[in-house]
Amino acid sequence: MTTSVTATTRSDAPPGGSTKTPPLRPEYRHLAVLAVLVVVAIPLPLLLPPALGAVAVRILIFLIMAVGWNIMSGFGGMFSFGHAAYFGLGAYTSAYLLVEHGASPWVGMLAGMAVAAFVAVVIGYFSFRYKLQGAYFALATFAFAEMLRLIATSSDVVNAAMGYQVPLIQESSLWLLQFPADSPAYFWVALVLAGAAVAVSIVFLHSRTGRYVTAVRDDELAAASLGTPVMRCKLVTVALSAAITAVAGAFYTQYYLFINPELAFGSAVSIEAIVPVVIGGIGTIWGPVVGAIIVGSLSDVTATLLRTPPEFLSFLQGRSGLDVMLYAVLLILIVRFLPKGIVGTLLARRRR
Repeated sequence: MTTSVTATTRSDAPPGGSTKTPPLRPEYRHLAVLAVLVVVAIPLPLLLPPALGAVAVRILIFLIMAVGWNIMSGFGGMFSFGHAAYFGLGAYTSAYLLVEHGASPWVGMLAGMAVAAFVAVVIGYFSFRYKLQGAYFALATFAFAEMLRLIATSSDVVNAAMGYQVPLIQESSLWLLQFPADSPAYFWVALVLAGAAVAVSIVFLHSRTGRYVTAVRDDELAAASLGTPVMRCKLVTVALSAAITAVAGAFYTQYYLFINPELAFGSAVSIEAIVPVVIGGIGTIWGPVVGAIIVGSLSDVTATLLRTPPEFLSFLQGRSGLDVMLYAVLLILIVRFLPKGIVGTLLARRRR
């Protein structure tokens, strides 16, 4: 009997007597890469000067916004030009609860996520119910963001055009999300939020709902004919996208200690969510990360050039709009030579 069992065991073993470890699933590989990147980034605020530390925090805010936009417009194919609406709802909800009711910014952040997700579902439902697609859907999102900006500007409930000034406290407090101006804690909190946003996008893309969403993006009629719950998948996607974008708005308010209608709902906010993804690669996991790093660094470079340009560029000193010009040139070059963005193009070449 023992001999029989031993023979069976040996016959089942692979040739060479070694077992081959199965490859990691794609989402686990992406999560492992993300964990390494987060660990590597932890000491950055201790190594960078304070000015560059502030740039790093801004890059992480760009990153959260870009991830939120990419889930809806990249994975879902629903191009939004009004993500400022969700950024602003997160910012104003958090600021209102903190200033008017003394609630923790963390509570305000969760409330802002819920409000933004609910509003996104309402907008999405009526847009999809009446078959708004492409440019019409993009215009609808832009119009809604502008409507919120005008309402906030004229409403005394949220201090109209003056907005909210977050009250300062004397000591550091994680619960109130306030630290000294040059504290690395802001970077670490933003890093955790950005890492969580990327992790959520990875898990969502490889989930059943994520696969349904990409199928609907590629061919909605074919997906519907195979029984895919199109409306439900789209609404889940826009809700998740809005909630992540609201996180960026809530943290922005707490980091800069001020918010007003233009900073919250202005069209520049939507552009700041779109540009990193276009540069990095729409519909890719790492495109928003690469794009946010490039756009955030570019903003710092242009600000430095305008403030203290070298002698041969002295004509730039004091001029405004250089960052917009560089964004435009970079976008033109990306669209012309890398139409799928940096990460998208690299992935396409790797597949070939």
